[in-house]
Amino acid sequence: MIQNLAPPRAVLRIAKTLEKAGFETWCVGGAVRDALLGHPHLDWDLATAAHPEQVQRLFPRKTVPVGIAFGTVGVLDEAGVMHEVTTFRRDVKTDGRHAVVEFGATLDEDLARRDYTINAIACDPTGKQVRDPFNGREDLANGIVRSVGDPEERMREDRLRALRALRFAARFDFAIEPATWNAILGSSAHMGRLSAERVKQEIEKTMEQVRCPSVAFSMWQSSGAFATLIPSLHQVTPVDLAAIDNIAMPLAAPVAGANASGYPTAKVNRRILRMIALFAGAGTTSVLQTLKALRFSNSDAAWIAGIISHWTAMSGEMRFAMMTPSGPPDSVLRRWAAMTGRTRLASVLRLAGARWAAERRTGLGAPPAEVVHSAYRRAIRIAYRDPVEVADLAVDGSDLAGIGIIGPGTGRMLRMLLETVITDPASNTRDALLAMASRARDEAGH
Repeated sequence: MIQNLAPPRAVLRIAKTLEKAGFETWCVGGAVRDALLGHPHLDWDLATAAHPEQVQRLFPRKTVPVGIAFGTVGVLDEAGVMHEVTTFRRDVKTDGRHAVVEFGATLDEDLARRDYTINAIACDPTGKQVRDPFNGREDLANGIVRSVGDPEERMREDRLRALRALRFAARFDFAIEPATWNAILGSSAHMGRLSAERVKQEIEKTMEQVRCPSVAFSMWQSSGAFATLIPSLHQVTPVDLAAIDNIAMPLAAPVAGANASGYPTAKVNRRILRMIALFAGAGTTSVLQTLKALRFSNSDAAWIAGIISHWTAMSGEMRFAMMTPSGPPDSVLRRWAAMTGRTRLASVLRLAGARWAAERRTGLGAPPAEVVHSAYRRAIRIAYRDPVEVADLAVDGSDLAGIGIIGPGTGRMLRMLLETVITDPASNTRDALLAMASRARDEAGH
């Protein structure tokens, strides 16, 4: 496996600069682990004997103070890519959330403070030497997640380590060593010490890195992590979790935010869809509150909760319509688009499809995949082609005012006209709609 250890040239140049100045430097962390597994990894980090201020002096105008108090400085390479350079350190005091560190440690002391043996491996920048004091390579070969040293002590030092173990096990299809698993079980009741931001970040990493997140989240459930951290998901069902697996992993690193229409950009869409599939198991009464407690942005929380709300309201009708061999007619798809809004329909249908696929795999009756896929394609075309919102009508309030329809009656009339054109899009012309509105006004007058 050592032949896979080939740090990028930019990392080598940073390491050589440190070593030329007399500071021992090693590649560490997830990049070494992934390289030994033969997995691609872009984020190569370095551990060095140099203190943060010495690193800053060696790379003038090319550093970012990522975490000076913890010994970490970001060094920018020629392409502007940042690589974390961290001073060898040992823990002086920990409280389950934060650690007080001391510099001046050796590499082996630095590796001893890491969470799992598979993450406590270092290689020299040339990739020719490996330092592996805790037999992490053996655990990589055997597919085992094992704590460095005493598992219970490692969990007490940082409660997030339990969640990281679940992610690693699911990502690499590894088993968790029994003593480490028992320490995770014992740690679950104390996870409330974790900040909401750290819990959210761990959920996001699971969505981004794990092909089948249901494996990780089923361990969240069985370990008691859900009960402590997200009680509304404690009773989530296997089908609820399996639905997440039917949404592909994000294609690229997530980018926060939404576009001008208020729905997620393409890069975040799959991550958000996976979040929707997970939190659909929480139920509509608590999902928005749960998302806000986890520090989701207001826009993401509203989007996720909105999709789940629409799904909950429409799921029965959707299931019935999709069970017919030809699927729902265009008029029904237009009405669904009107109910959700055209920008949300795709996400509601993706959630439906993911859940139905999970049901089929467990032997439950669910709409056939070919019907669902066909209806999805038609629905997206219809949502962006046909009139499904009041703004799509060929008339507006000023047109209605011209024939004497004003005040609260304007909104009611526009909604009535929309119902008509949803059934018959060809009727969406100014003359036809004004004629309908005039007739409706006259009939109401009688």
